[in-house]
Amino acid sequence: MRKEHKNPKGGLTEKGRKHFEKKDGGDLKRPVKSGDNPRRVSFAARFAGMDAKMKNDKGEPTRYALALKRWGFSSPAEARAFAKKNKES
Repeated sequence: MRKEHKNPKGGLTEKGRKHFEKKDGGDLKRPVKSGDNPRRVSFAARFAGMDAKMKNDKGEPTRYALALKRWGFSSPAEARAFAKKNKES
């Protein structure tokens, strides 16, 4: 992924989402920052299970941490709790 397609605050820019759509036929949407939207629940469940660092060797937030923040979570534990609470039975 090219730098111009990455949002410095995490995730992809609109241009990055369009590029992915054209290249791979995906239909990416913007992050949902609040509420119990099923996309947000799915994101939380997927990302809460990842074994990734929140900071890199320089002490800067990783892309993983930035993505969590864009979706409204401050930690994997918060995402996990949200997913567990809102998961359909």
